[in-house]
Amino acid sequence: MAEKNTEKFSNEQEEVLKSIRVTRIILPILIGIAVVGYLLWQQFDLATFREIKWTRHTLFWISLSALLLVCRHLAYAVRLRILTEGEFTWLKCIELVFIWEFSSAVSPTSVGGSAVALFVLSQEKLTTAKTTAIVIYTAVMDTIFFIGTLPILFAILGPIIIRPNMHSLSDLDTWGYTFVGAYIFMAIYGSLFFYGLFIRPMQIKRLLVGATKIRFLRKYRHKAVELGNDIIVASKELWRNKWPFHIGVFLSTATAWSCRFLLLNCLIIGFVVTTQTDFWTQFILYARLETMFVIMAFSPTPGGVGLAEIVFTGFLRDFMPEGNRLLPIIIAFIWRFMTYYLYLIIGAIIIPNWIRKILNERKRKKVLEEE
Repeated sequence: MAEKNTEKFSNEQEEVLKSIRVTRIILPILIGIAVVGYLLWQQFDLATFREIKWTRHTLFWISLSALLLVCRHLAYAVRLRILTEGEFTWLKCIELVFIWEFSSAVSPTSVGGSAVALFVLSQEKLTTAKTTAIVIYTAVMDTIFFIGTLPILFAILGPIIIRPNMHSLSDLDTWGYTFVGAYIFMAIYGSLFFYGLFIRPMQIKRLLVGATKIRFLRKYRHKAVELGNDIIVASKELWRNKWPFHIGVFLSTATAWSCRFLLLNCLIIGFVVTTQTDFWTQFILYARLETMFVIMAFSPTPGGVGLAEIVFTGFLRDFMPEGNRLLPIIIAFIWRFMTYYLYLIIGAIIIPNWIRKILNERKRKKVLEEE
C-alpha cells in the first residue's frame, strides 16, 4: 500500500503519495453508491425493470462501448509516448495512463491529477523540464479540444447541444447558464495558458504573481511563482518541437475524448432500442455529451462522482423512453462503471506494485553507490 512506504520519500512526495493511496477509493465509491441508491429508491419499479431486455443487440453495443474504452486508453498512451519522444515503452505508457486516470478519479474533477502526474513522471527518469511540459501541455490540449470544438458544434447544430428542446439561447435554464459560465471560465484559463506556453510565458508569470496582491489571494503567492516558473520551463521545452509533434498530440487528445463520448452513444443505442442511428441524431447526442462534460469538469467531488449520475438524466432525457425513469439510471451506472469505477479498481491494483518497483530501484542504486 502506498501509505506504508511514504517514509522512503521526501515530505512533499509523501503528500502526493497520500493523495493516491488505495484507501482514497472508498469516498468516491460511497458517494456513487449513495447517489445511485437514492435514484433507484426514488424510481425503481419491478415491472419497469422487467421491461429492460438484455438482447444480443444490447450486448453487441456494450461490447462496442468496451472497445471504445480500450481505444480511449490507447490514445492517451499514444499521446504520452509522443510527449516523451519515445523514452517510454508502450507498456510503460499504458501503465502510467492507468495511474494518471486513477489520480484524477480520486481528486475533485476541478483539481485533477496534475500533482500526481508530476510526481509519477519525475520517478520515471524524465528531466524536470520535460515532466513539467508534459503535464501542463496535456491540460492545455484537453482544454483546447473543448473550447475549439464546442463553438463548431454550436454553429452546426444550434442551442440544442446545450439542453433538450432548446431552440434559442433565451430558453436557457439553470443548467444551461451553468454550462455557459463553465465554458467561459474554461476558455479564459485555456487561452491564458496557451498564451503563456507559446507566446509570452514571462508575462503570464507576472500576471499570476500580480494577482496574489489581492488580499484573499496572498496566501497563494508561492504557488503562483512556482506555476509561473513551470510555464516558462515548459514553454522552452515545447518550442524545441516541430509541427508534427504538436499535431500528433492534438490528434491523440481528440481521439481519446471522442472515444469517451462515443462510448456513451453506443450504450444508449444498446439499451434504448428506439434510438435512431442516423448520423445527425448521433451527432446531436455526441455534442450534448460534450456539453455535459464541461459542467462535470468543475465538480467539487472526486472524479465528478454523484454529479455525473444526476446530470445524466436531465441532459439526455430526449434520448430516453418516456415513462421509464429507471433505464437512464442503469445506463448511467454502466457508463460510470466503465469510465470511472473500473479505473479505481485497476489503479488500486497497479499503484502499490508501481511504488514497490520505484522503491526497489532506489534500494538498488543505494547499494551500488555504497559499493
